[in-house]
Amino acid sequence: MWDQRSQGETLWAQRSQGETLWAQRSQGETLWDQRSQGETLWDQRSQGETLWAQRSQENGIVFPDLPKITSHIGGYSHVKRKLFGPDHQVFRDAFRTFVEREIKPFHRDWEKEGIVPRELWSKAGEQGYLCPWLPEEYGGSDVDFSYAAIIIEELSRAGASGAAFNLHSDVVVPYIYHCGNDEQKKRYLPGCASGEIVTAISMTEPNTGSDLAAIQTTATLEGDHYLLNGQKTFVSNGHLSDLVIVVAKTDVNADPPHAGVSLLLVESSFPGFKRGKRLEKIGMKAQDTTELYFEDCKVPAANLLGHEGAGFYYLMQQLAQERLVVAVAAVAAARSVLDMTLEYVRERKAFGKPIGRFQNTRFALAEIATEIELGEAFVDRVMEEHIAGESLAKEASMAKYWTTEMLKRNTDRCLQFFGGYGYMAEYPIAQAYLDARVQTIYAGTTEIMKEIISRNMDL
Repeated sequence: MWDQRSQGETLWAQRSQGETLWAQRSQGETLWDQRSQGETLWDQRSQGETLWAQRSQENGIVFPDLPKITSHIGGYSHVKRKLFGPDHQVFRDAFRTFVEREIKPFHRDWEKEGIVPRELWSKAGEQGYLCPWLPEEYGGSDVDFSYAAIIIEELSRAGASGAAFNLHSDVVVPYIYHCGNDEQKKRYLPGCASGEIVTAISMTEPNTGSDLAAIQTTATLEGDHYLLNGQKTFVSNGHLSDLVIVVAKTDVNADPPHAGVSLLLVESSFPGFKRGKRLEKIGMKAQDTTELYFEDCKVPAANLLGHEGAGFYYLMQQLAQERLVVAVAAVAAARSVLDMTLEYVRERKAFGKPIGRFQNTRFALAEIATEIELGEAFVDRVMEEHIAGESLAKEASMAKYWTTEMLKRNTDRCLQFFGGYGYMAEYPIAQAYLDARVQTIYAGTTEIMKEIISRNMDL
């Protein structure tokens, strides 16, 4: 009898569990129905608002003025940028046409080759797209940094990482213009503007990255020339370059060590200048990145840039603009990634409707769009102050750190919406994902940016 009673209780417990599970399932189906009804109501509400707006316009109803909105190519609307005017738009349209004609059709092939053709630089120079900020006497157009920003943005928008015009025009050449003497400017700047001279800068060494005061490359003065010895790595434009700014120690016993750092203008034709192999990277494959070797490289003393021992100071002066260049590119790249993702989620269907209609997709893309707008507003403000001549080491570091981390994070989020296709190399989102990774590393790592920012907080 006891065993029968136990069996009965067991059956009763199983029946109770079954009823509980059935109730939970019923509740789940009810919630799913409610969610489905909610999405249907949301779609009806959206359609209703559209019809209301159309009806209001037809009946002549006037709504209060809203903030000025301008459409952005390929995606959504965003707040008008005050930094650019009609002349900028003419310049942007012209350069965008240049990119569409001379770069985009060939960029895939250049990625396989690991380098862009030298002729591209000559074409860019002929059109005035190299160093447009230089005075006319040196072959420039004497415009401000906002025009350089347009070139940076359009190259990023097109995913044209191989054409390192911004490195040449806005990172390297400014050292010559701001630190060089008249003879050096006359000798090199016209060629930099025309594309006859391609430049690079070599700071990093195999054992030295962010700590520039610890470099081991040396330049020993012997009469009317320096003997340069050392090795540099990760040199962008290293293979194409005709002129390289080399960071070297002219005084190995200097105290503090950075007081012994100098900058030298080294032509690729100088004896002892040797190029190593082009380095194979996971991204930005069309931009040549090379090792350079200097073995008793004979550099005329006249090619010392600025004053001996002042190299570290010059670097600190110019690195702010370099970081601003990276920030401008990062925001533009993020916007391009969002545009291609919006196009994809509108077309790609799952469970009978575009995946852009799912709440998770909408919310994620809303977050990304908001971060891009915030980043662009801050970068534009920093650019305005930079053009006005303000010293912005902290703000440029903030812009570089935040925008590149934003790009890296949101490119990863956008790739997720592409599913397996996002992992295919032929999809632009995959290339954007690989190109984004280095942005938080070069021109100063995120950690170095935070260090610079914190030092300006009296900590």
